Amino acid sequence: MTKKLVLIDGNSIIYRAFFALPLLNNDKGVYTNAVYGFTTMLLRILEEKKPTHMLVAFDAGKTTFRHSTYKEYKGGRQKTPPELSEQFPLVKELLNAFQIRHYELNQYEADDIIGTMAKQAKEQNFDVEVISGDKDMLQLVSDKVTVNVTKKGISDVEAYTPQYLFEKMEITPEQIIELKSLMGDNSDNIPGVPGVGEKTATKLLKQYKTLDNLYEHLDEVSGKKLKENLTNHKEDAFMSRELATINCDSPIEVSINDLSYEGYPNQEVANLFKDLGFQSLLNRVGSEDIVEETEEELEELSYTIVKEITSDMFTGEEALVIEMLSDSYHTAPIEGIGIINQEKAYFIPTNVAIESEEFKKWAENPANQKVVFDAKQSVVSLLKNGIHLKGVRFDVLLASYLLNPAENNHDIPAIAHRWGFKSVRFDEEVYGKGAKMKIPEQEALAEHIARKTNVLIKLEEKMEEELREHELYSLLKELEMPLALILAEMEHTGVLVDVARLEEMGTELKQRLAEVEQEIYELAGEKFNINSPKQLGPILFEKLGLPVIKKTKTGYSTAADVLEQLEPQHEIVSKILLYRQLGKLQSTYIEGLLKVVDKKTSKIHTRYNQALTQTGRLSSIDPNLQNIPIRIEEGRKIRQAFVPSKRDWIMFAADYSQIELRVLAHIAKDEKLIAAFKNGEDIHTQTAMEVFHVERDDVTSNMRRQAKAVNFGIVYGISDFGLSQSLGITRKEAKQFIERYLESYPGVKAYMDDIVQDAKHKGYVTTLMNRRRYLPEITSRNFNLRSFAERTAMNTPIQGTAADIIKKAMIDLREKLQEEKMQARMLLQVHDELILEAPREELEKLKEIVPAMMENTVELKVPLKADYSYGDSWYDAK
Repeated sequence: MTKKLVLIDGNSIIYRAFFALPLLNNDKGVYTNAVYGFTTMLLRILEEKKPTHMLVAFDAGKTTFRHSTYKEYKGGRQKTPPELSEQFPLVKELLNAFQIRHYELNQYEADDIIGTMAKQAKEQNFDVEVISGDKDMLQLVSDKVTVNVTKKGISDVEAYTPQYLFEKMEITPEQIIELKSLMGDNSDNIPGVPGVGEKTATKLLKQYKTLDNLYEHLDEVSGKKLKENLTNHKEDAFMSRELATINCDSPIEVSINDLSYEGYPNQEVANLFKDLGFQSLLNRVGSEDIVEETEEELEELSYTIVKEITSDMFTGEEALVIEMLSDSYHTAPIEGIGIINQEKAYFIPTNVAIESEEFKKWAENPANQKVVFDAKQSVVSLLKNGIHLKGVRFDVLLASYLLNPAENNHDIPAIAHRWGFKSVRFDEEVYGKGAKMKIPEQEALAEHIARKTNVLIKLEEKMEEELREHELYSLLKELEMPLALILAEMEHTGVLVDVARLEEMGTELKQRLAEVEQEIYELAGEKFNINSPKQLGPILFEKLGLPVIKKTKTGYSTAADVLEQLEPQHEIVSKILLYRQLGKLQSTYIEGLLKVVDKKTSKIHTRYNQALTQTGRLSSIDPNLQNIPIRIEEGRKIRQAFVPSKRDWIMFAADYSQIELRVLAHIAKDEKLIAAFKNGEDIHTQTAMEVFHVERDDVTSNMRRQAKAVNFGIVYGISDFGLSQSLGITRKEAKQFIERYLESYPGVKAYMDDIVQDAKHKGYVTTLMNRRRYLPEITSRNFNLRSFAERTAMNTPIQGTAADIIKKAMIDLREKLQEEKMQARMLLQVHDELILEAPREELEKLKEIVPAMMENTVELKVPLKADYSYGDSWYDAK
C-alpha cells in the first residue's frame, strides 16, 4: 500500500477560513468561524485523501531567519484581529482531539516545515499532498508532491501537479521561485523588480529559464524601461529569490514516523464538536453510533411499577421525572413518569398517570413540594394532558446551569456523574442514539426512569449547599424558577398565526420577487438566471463593466460581500441583493413558519432555552421567533401574521430603550453617561459630540451612526477589526474611535481595567443579581486565550445584568397582572421586548402597568426606560 503524507499549512488555512466565513460565535461567546471552516476542510481531506501520515504546520512567531536578510520582510501586515487570534488555540485543541500532529519551529515558517517534510517523504517514496492558500508552495510540486491551493475561501481547491502547473502558468515548479524574484510579493513585502508583473516575469522565464541566466543576457532584454529596472534592482531580485525560497532542510525535530495517522477517536471529537457548537458536523464523525458505557456496577434500587395510583403513594415531598426522548416536548409523547420519596420509588406508565384523578390532585396541589428536572418541560408536558403542575421546590436543570454555565450537557445522567452519583445509566445506553433510538421493554424503561428520579433527591441536597455557598440560591429561587413557570405557560399558550395572511404574504413576496426580477432584467438589458453566478457574473463584469473584486474556479465571484462593495456603483446591484433577501424571506420564514404552525389551533409554540447562554439571555428555537428579520419592510411585515387569539383583543409590545448602555453607565459609574441618561439626552448624539469634538447641532447622521456603533460595540468588547468591519472604515480609524470614546468616558475605561483585575483575582465575574461566569483563561499565559477572557470579563456583567433585569420584569409583571385580575398575558420575549395580548378594554391599564413594572423592576443610577406600542398584530405593535 502506498504511503500518503498530507501536510497542511495551518496559518494559511485558518486565515482563509476566518475571512471566508461570517464572524460566528458559539453559545459561550467564543468566536468559531475560523475553527469551523478549518474543521470542514479537515474532514473533507480525511475523507478524500485518506492519509497514512499527517502534519499541520504553524508559523512560530513574527520573526524568522529571513528577517536577518531583509528586516522589512512581511512588514506592513496588519495585526491579526483578536477575533482570529483567539481561535488558534482552539484549532490546536481540535487537532489534538483528531490525534493529528501539529508542529511549529522557532525562527522558521510553516512553509519551511512543510518543505522539509515533503522532501523527506519524497525521498522515502511517499505520495505527498500539500494543502495551502499560498502559491509560494508551488515550488514544492513534483511527481510525488501535489500542492492543493485554496481558491474561493476554503471550499474551492486547485490541485497542482508539474503538468497542470505548466499548463496553467507556463513555468516549471523550480521557476516559481524565479517568478517571485522578479514580480515580488506584496503580501510578504518581497520587493522584486518594479514594473515587472506576473505576465512580464513569465515571458522572461520562458525565454531565459532562470534569474541567473536572465542577468547573464541582460543586454538582450528588449524594452528600455524594463532593462533599466532590472539593472537598478538586481540586488532586490536576488534578495527576493532568497526570501521566496522555502528552506527544505530546516532543523525540524520530527520525523516521518512521528506523523503516522490511524484515524481519530469518534467520541472525543464528537464531544469537542458539541462544546464548540458544531452540531451540524456531529453526523460526519459518526457520533450517533457511539455509546458511553457506565463503567461502575449499578447499585440495587427497589421500585414499583404502578397499575393504579392511590393517595397513600404520596408524602407531600417527592421527586418527579417526566421522561421524553425528544427535546421538542410540545409534540413528543411522555414515555413514562418517575416519582420517588423517602419511602418508595414508583414508575407510572403515562396513561395510568394522566387518567388518574389522584395524580392530577397531587400534581396540582402547591402544598405538595416537588423536586424536578426542567420545570418548564415538566409543566408544558403535563399541561398538554390537562394537568397544571404546581409546587415545584427545586429544579436540578436550572441549578446545574447556574453552577456550571459553561457546561453544555445538563441531562440527568451527565449531571449525576459530575456530582459523583454513578448509579444511573446514560440515556444512550438505554435508548440508543439517532435513528437507532427506541423504547426498551417496560422493565428496563421503568428501572432507568426510577434511577433518574432517585438521583434528583441526592442532587438537591448537594446542589443547594453549593448554590448557597456561591450566593446563587436566591437567583435560582427568586428569578430562574419563577421565570421557568412563566415561560412554560407562555410556550403552552403559544401565539396565534393568521395562516391565510402568512400565505397571502408568500404570494405577495412571490409577486415582489417577480417585479424585482423584471427590474433586474431591464437594467441588464436581457433575461438571465439571477441565481446562477455563471450567468450573473458576465452580466455584471463584462456587459456592465463593473470592477472584478474576486474570481472563483468557475468564473466571477458574486458573493454577498462582493455585491455589497459594488452596490454604490450600479443600481442593479442593490436590486440583486434585495432579490436575494426576498428569496430568503420566502423560503426560510414564510414557508418555515407555515411548517411549524399547529394544524388544530393555528398557533406557534416556540421553546425558550433557559439553560444555554453563559450571559443568562434566553434564546428561542423551533421556531426562533427572536430572529425574524426586521431590517427591511418585507421582513417586518411577517409580524402581521402574529395576531391576538381572541376577538376584540390587541397585541401590546414593550421594550427597553438602550438597556445595556444604561447598565454600563450604572456599573461603570461614569458621570457623563449617567448625566446624559438622567437628562434624557440622545446618547448616540452625545457620544458623537464627545468623540468628534463638535457641538450638538454639528453632529451629522453619519457621525451619530458611527457613535452608535461604538456605543454598542463597547458593550460587546468590540475590537478595532470588528468596528472597522461594521462601519466600513480602516482599522486605524476604528482604533482612533475606540480610543477617543474611552478618553471621553473615563469611568468606562476604569471599569474595564478594574473588572479584568477583579476577574483575575476571583476567576469569575458576576451580574448585579450575582449570576456568575467563570473565566479560567483570564490568567492564561496564552495571549489569545487571556485576551478573549478579558473581553468576556468586561461585557458579561453588562449583558448578563440586562438579561436578568428583563427576567425580573417578567416576574413582576406577571404578579401585577394577577393582582389586578387582568386577562392580559405574556406571549413572547424577544431580546429586550415583551409581547402581550389583552382585551381591548384593558389597554389603558396596560399602558400604565407594563412600562411601570419594567422601569421599576430594579433601581439603577440611571432611569430605565420602556417604550410601548399596540395594535391588531405584532407588526402594528411597533
